[in-house]
Order: sequence, then C-alpha cells, then structure tokens
Amino acid sequence: MIVWIATLLLLGQADVSSPSGELSTEARALIAPVLETIAEEQRRQAQAPPPQDHEERFLRMYRLDQMGRQAMQKVDLSILPPDQEQAANKAMWQVQEDADEANLNALLAMLPPEGWFLKSRYGEGPSQTAFLIIQHSNLEQWRRFVPVLEPLVAAGEVDGAQFGLMYDRLAVNEGRPQRYGTQVICKNGRWVIDYDNLEDPANADRRRAEAGFPHTLAQYEARFASWPTCREN
Repeated sequence: MIVWIATLLLLGQADVSSPSGELSTEARALIAPVLETIAEEQRRQAQAPPPQDHEERFLRMYRLDQMGRQAMQKVDLSILPPDQEQAANKAMWQVQEDADEANLNALLAMLPPEGWFLKSRYGEGPSQTAFLIIQHSNLEQWRRFVPVLEPLVAAGEVDGAQFGLMYDRLAVNEGRPQRYGTQVICKNGRWVIDYDNLEDPANADRRRAEAGFPHTLAQYEARFASWPTCREN
C-alpha cells in the first residue's frame, strides 16, 4: 500500500455514515474527529465574507486541503478488524476526496495563461497551495503538470522538492521507479521507504539535496515513526 506524501468549493456537513452504512460504533468514533474537522472548516468558510484577494482564496483552499489530512495522521485504524478498518478508511477519505475534486475544478478554472501559478506573480503561498491541489488529484493531472513544472524549477518558479514529490507519484502510478524516495509503503506495520522501487538508491540522497529536500532518506523515513501503525494489503 502506498501512502502519498507529503481543496475546494464548500461541501455540506459530513455524515459519518454516508460513505458506508456498516461502520461499527468504534469505527465511527475513530473517524469522527476527521470528519468534524473538515465540516467545521467548511462551516467557518461558508459564514465568512467572500475572499478579498487571491491570497485569501488560496489560503482557504489550503486549509481545507490540509486540515483533514493532518487530523487523519492522528487516527489509528489498525485497532479495528480488517473489514472495519477498510470501511472506516474509505469513509474518512471519501469526504476528503470529494473536497479535493471540487478544489481541483476550482483551481483549473483559475489556471493562468502561462500554465501555472508562478511564485513571482502569485507568491509562495498560492503556488504551494496549487501544487498541493494537483498533487492530491489524479493520474491525468500529474501527467499534464509534471512536464509543465519541470522547466519552472530551473527558473525558480517552482520548488524543486515539490516537483520531486509529484514526479515520484506519477512514476509509481505508471509502474516506474521513483527518483527521490518520497513515496513509502507499509511493511511490518510501519511506513518505510520502498528501496526496491527507487531509481539508483546509492545516489538518491544526492538527488534529494540537489532538488532541495531538507532531509536524507533516513531522516525522512524516521519522520513516519510517530505515525499510527499500518496494515499491509
């Protein structure tokens, strides 16, 4: 199972039971904080005045892209039976993915003629948020934007580490080795780097440093030690 390291127009309030009608009481209780986090942010934004500028609009999109994901990192579903873990994980992610899809549609409608939200024009925050929305989208969008972003790295308009994340995600989805080791797998209950699916492992740390990643592979993998245990598929 791959975890994708490292949204949106407003949705209605999340219903814990809506993606699956067969969740146990324990499973519902475990995922409730995630759904409540997303719903509360949606309510807050729905009650706020329209964004005053593109920075505020992107900030709202960023919060809804990230807050649910951050809440998920605190949820340990491995204590559930396998069928309930799968159902709870699906229910939890369905709410986030619905938000991601709406966010993607909004972002694509805003896409400037030059093809990306350049840091020199839009600023660091909006450019970062645009990256996250595409990173959390789908194979079609990764194939579309990886060639767009690559030359912009050299021009200083796109962060090299961000490009590396998207490059790796596309590579793994296309069945190719990843280049920077950003995508991890579940092994023995922990998230670890998939060295068997890594291009030229001996030089991976050098590539990471050149791209601007702040951590070596070992340091990066250590960051997952505090995550809840996982279950291999």
